[in-house]
Amino acid sequence: MATSDDVLIAQAIDGDGDALSVLLKRHGSRVRSRLAGKISKRWRSVLTEGDVMQVTYLEAFLDIGQLKRSGAVSFLAWLTKIAEHNMLNAIKALEAEKRPNPRKRVRAPQGEDSFVVLLNLVVGTGTTPSRGAARQENQTALEAAIARLPESYQQVVRLYDLEGRSVAEVAQKLDRSVGAIYMLRTRAHEHLRDLLGPVSNYFTDTA
Repeated sequence: MATSDDVLIAQAIDGDGDALSVLLKRHGSRVRSRLAGKISKRWRSVLTEGDVMQVTYLEAFLDIGQLKRSGAVSFLAWLTKIAEHNMLNAIKALEAEKRPNPRKRVRAPQGEDSFVVLLNLVVGTGTTPSRGAARQENQTALEAAIARLPESYQQVVRLYDLEGRSVAEVAQKLDRSVGAIYMLRTRAHEHLRDLLGPVSNYFTDTA
């Protein structure tokens, strides 16, 4: 006899990865069907429902502990929300990359400066990087946070943000679509923001 959704959800929230895998198999196709027709023809060559679901499943394993309500309806709504968020993030990034021509993308600085740029992208707004020893501490903290990300997130951040490679190069190297790279990068930045904490820990206000 198959285990009920309610039992599986409770087990998944408690950290049972196998239970979550069963739930994703049961409900993933329904979530994917809800994405049908929402990706315009303009982006179909670089983004598919399958790309969205791959990142969504990864996020489900990372965030299942945040699910507050049990039951199949709540789980399906939660998973759908993650999928739609991923899809919209990818489309937004693709649209932005077209404004200017992506071939003219200014690459990120290399070495230490690339960490400053990434840190500002993740936690900084209207701020300037700390100097001296504090700057080295910031880089160390960022490195430690990156190391705590899932491997696919780490790869995208290191290749795109720290090495300054183009999204096409990253996609080719990781054997993923361009849309998937944008989703992974957005999610990686969100998780880094949570891991790093307040901006005041890393930057000084210039106002």
